[in-house]
Amino acid sequence: MTKAPSKPSPEPELVPAAAEQQSILANLIELYAHDFSEFHPVALGPDGRFGYPHLPLYWRERGRHPFLVKVHGQLAGFVLVKRGSDFTASATVWDMAEFFVARGYRRRGIGSEIAHQVWRRFPGPWQVRVMESNTAALHFWQRAITSFAGKPVSAIQIEKRGELWHVFTFESAAT
Repeated sequence: MTKAPSKPSPEPELVPAAAEQQSILANLIELYAHDFSEFHPVALGPDGRFGYPHLPLYWRERGRHPFLVKVHGQLAGFVLVKRGSDFTASATVWDMAEFFVARGYRRRGIGSEIAHQVWRRFPGPWQVRVMESNTAALHFWQRAITSFAGKPVSAIQIEKRGELWHVFTFESAAT
């Protein structure tokens, strides 16, 4: 097991994931789903994995973008970005579909820096949604979005399939 570096890289890397790296992303998604299962009922499959049926679409459909996160050359997480949202009717909004930073890399500014890199890479309207029950993520996204936008950005609450979500919407200018 490789030990996580004790200090964050000055610039964590957001690396586009190639199709041959799909299995790496699938492995990271298992860690993410495990963390997420604390807030949302996610069932293990008969093979003992959570799985993510939409993952192959990130290499087949336009408007989907998979990324690996690296710090000092080591894997530290992943990001899945897609055009369009399940929460709004807009097909032009960018959606932070999934975002994961491994526990050993959290609370060091890495997540915020990676989120900012994503938003700069894809200018236009953005949406980030967070389950109300995931209070740590809610605080993280509020801070990350506020620092990116340079002003507080309020979320609206939406109920979807019996669960409350906070949905942040904001604009990313081209850089």
